[in-house]
Amino acid sequence: MSSSIAVKHKGQRKGLGLGLVAWLLGIVFFLPIAWMALTSFHSETDAATNPPSFGAALTLDGYREFFGTGGGASPWPALINSTVASLASTLFVLFLALPAAYALSIRPVKKWTDVLFFFLSTKMLPVVAGLLPIYLFAKNTDMLDNIWLLVILYTSMNLPIAVWMMQSFLAEVPVAVIEAARVDGARLPTILARVVAPIALPGIAATALICFIFSWNELLFARVLTGVVAETAPVFLTGFITSQGLFLAKVCAASLVISLPVLAAGFAAQDKLVQGLSLGAVK
Repeated sequence: MSSSIAVKHKGQRKGLGLGLVAWLLGIVFFLPIAWMALTSFHSETDAATNPPSFGAALTLDGYREFFGTGGGASPWPALINSTVASLASTLFVLFLALPAAYALSIRPVKKWTDVLFFFLSTKMLPVVAGLLPIYLFAKNTDMLDNIWLLVILYTSMNLPIAVWMMQSFLAEVPVAVIEAARVDGARLPTILARVVAPIALPGIAATALICFIFSWNELLFARVLTGVVAETAPVFLTGFITSQGLFLAKVCAASLVISLPVLAAGFAAQDKLVQGLSLGAVK
């Protein structure tokens, strides 16, 4: 009896220690975000002090500068462009990745592991290595400063990782359910939409969220291939960094506002994200 109590107490102490470590790591990761949020409410003079001034007066000047109320450029076109490029590319990725993952998991083709490795190997090429050919192609086809060029690029960039992720999710779908639907006369589009998709919804949601984040945060292609019409939010953010004057508070305010859609999407889909990323981990 005493030994079982000792083991129980030992397990409780271990759980408490792991909980404290998790809280400490969470605080460490949250501190830069909190620091950025606090700095965004300071004036440029207070934000540039060293050491930082924690008790400085709070102001909304940084946000006014970001939203263009002081005469600067409006961020709404860039935010709309980022929203269109991210959402459209994510929808295209899901539309293409779902049947591909179905073919590689539920109805596997020959040497399907080699196919998956080929998909993943496309992510091993440095992005900058393909920048010049893509720029020349966009220039020769009059696609520079076009938001739909970014949609195509983001779709092709996120498709391999989406297929890889969804293949593991769809592998957990019971084959008996699909066979029953096929016996009832359901064709492949119906099976994908009404049988496979609802069962694998957590995995699909996790894949969609990751693709959305990757598309929203992408900077290199957007910086090189866009100008004024198709400028995205990350590119607009870089415009606040200048070689003269103070810009730290404005950059922090802009960074916080631009990060909000991703943070909101992650918070809204956190249960689906956890379920999707842990799908198949425990049987």
